[in-house]
Amino acid sequence: MLKKDRYNEIILRELSQNGRIANSELAEKIGLSPSACLRRVQELETQGVIKGYRAILDNELMGNGFVAYVGVGLNEHSIESQLAFEQAIKLACEVKECHNVTGSFEYLLRIETKDIKSFKLFHADVLGCISQVSAITTHVVMDSPKDDRK
Repeated sequence: MLKKDRYNEIILRELSQNGRIANSELAEKIGLSPSACLRRVQELETQGVIKGYRAILDNELMGNGFVAYVGVGLNEHSIESQLAFEQAIKLACEVKECHNVTGSFEYLLRIETKDIKSFKLFHADVLGCISQVSAITTHVVMDSPKDDRK
């Protein structure tokens, strides 16, 4: 379980903003020795609080200028139907996030494609071909004034 104290809170905040910060710089920011800071970071990693580090890519420069959130309803509300849908969606590289949610549909997907034409192909050739899908609701992202993943 996470030991909640001001040092760990600052470590987590700093690493979430800059996962490449040098341990010496991080230690200086939080007021610990480099060895004490490193021990805390390693403990947070061992506990699974810090799951990993990643590069944040620019969607536009990567050729994925179109982003949409898609609600997907299933035709059957069974575990087998959910697992089959989840397995099929894992193969789609356009799907960047897949969340099982409550409400008027079962899944919320974050889709990234080159453009609307590419999304239309994904919509028809991928989502439209998954037999468990009964409804698709699309919300196109026009702007993201706040996105803590970036």
